[in-house]
Amino acid sequence: MNALVFLYKHVLKQPLDKEINAERAPKRLKIPVVLTREEVSQVIALMSGIHQLVVKLLYGSGLRIIECLRLRVQDIDVAMKSITVRDGKGAKDRVTTFPASLIIALQEHLTRVKLIHEQDLKAGHGEVYMPHALARKYPHAAKDWRWQYVFPAEHLSTDPRSGQVRRHHLDPSPINKAIANAICKAGIQKRVSAHTFLHSFATHLLQGVRTYARFRPFWATRTSLPPWCIPISCSRADRGL
Repeated sequence: MNALVFLYKHVLKQPLDKEINAERAPKRLKIPVVLTREEVSQVIALMSGIHQLVVKLLYGSGLRIIECLRLRVQDIDVAMKSITVRDGKGAKDRVTTFPASLIIALQEHLTRVKLIHEQDLKAGHGEVYMPHALARKYPHAAKDWRWQYVFPAEHLSTDPRSGQVRRHHLDPSPINKAIANAICKAGIQKRVSAHTFLHSFATHLLQGVRTYARFRPFWATRTSLPPWCIPISCSRADRGL
């Protein structure tokens, strides 16, 4: 259809008055892999350290792996038990839940991250990448603690565009490897990735609030929960956290 429109508009220079009833290619529907609550508990129990914390946050908040690693300190509101995702899929922002069981673990993690940030500042570094020209609008925000990554990388790196030495966020490859090792140790015969915890979060949430029968399956319609599917009274204990 696009070829015909291009032909009439740019080659023949004629208006295309008639309607083209072209047959569209059907959308390919893939059913994602979903873990049970018991399987999620097994995988999380076989992980440790920062990888375990990331996976808990993926499952407890329904985040994609890159959304989780790009989180800034100011994006997590412990008082409201919410996480603000900036520039997510489709360049959209959204607010999702934050599991209360991770408050202590995350606070301890951020305490260690703040020490690393202070050491970087003393060494003449400590700046992070600021998106969408925010570095020009807020010239001192790159060193502000609120803008630091929640999961920073272990080592400093040089930005190839600016040549500036800074600490980027954690790379997703080690986390995916840790998940694969935990799945192998647990003996789960499923192809699991970090994205699987997003679908498991949505499925268990819909089942937990008894809305599964009212709406079509989550994986057939969207990849993130709409606001009306995240009730304040939802029990986080039902998701194994």
